[in-house]
Amino acid sequence: MRFLAALLLFPLPAAAWEAYTDGPVCVLAHDTETSRTEVTHDPRRALPYAIDITLIGTTWTEGDIFAIRFEGPRELTISTDRQQLSTDQFRLSVADTGFGNVLNGIEFNDTARALLAGQSVAIPLTNAAPAVRRFRDCAERIGA
Repeated sequence: MRFLAALLLFPLPAAAWEAYTDGPVCVLAHDTETSRTEVTHDPRRALPYAIDITLIGTTWTEGDIFAIRFEGPRELTISTDRQQLSTDQFRLSVADTGFGNVLNGIEFNDTARALLAGQSVAIPLTNAAPAVRRFRDCAERIGA
């Protein structure tokens, strides 16, 4: 009984990054207590790559420029003014024809910070590299 009580007192490890297919769509996903990050590749769309960052318990604030700052050995900041917020403002989405820099940022760094209108959402990238490689393989298989 003490062992069970001890287990309940320790925080659970963060969910791992995962790569999977959902029909003809490749998905790279990660959940934290405060957000869900999902990168998709769907060759049927005009802009086949997308990233959605959905906040849990709070909403995004409208802003002109969205950026992702990747922190770690291969630091990189990517920004755009083409982000879209869902009607309820929990989900931020960006789509493009390619996501090489985004995938490199996730694969080779320690933390990503999603930045919009003064908000900063930290996304841990620990052990993301194997899932990114599976995602890349999937995208190549179904047509990049």
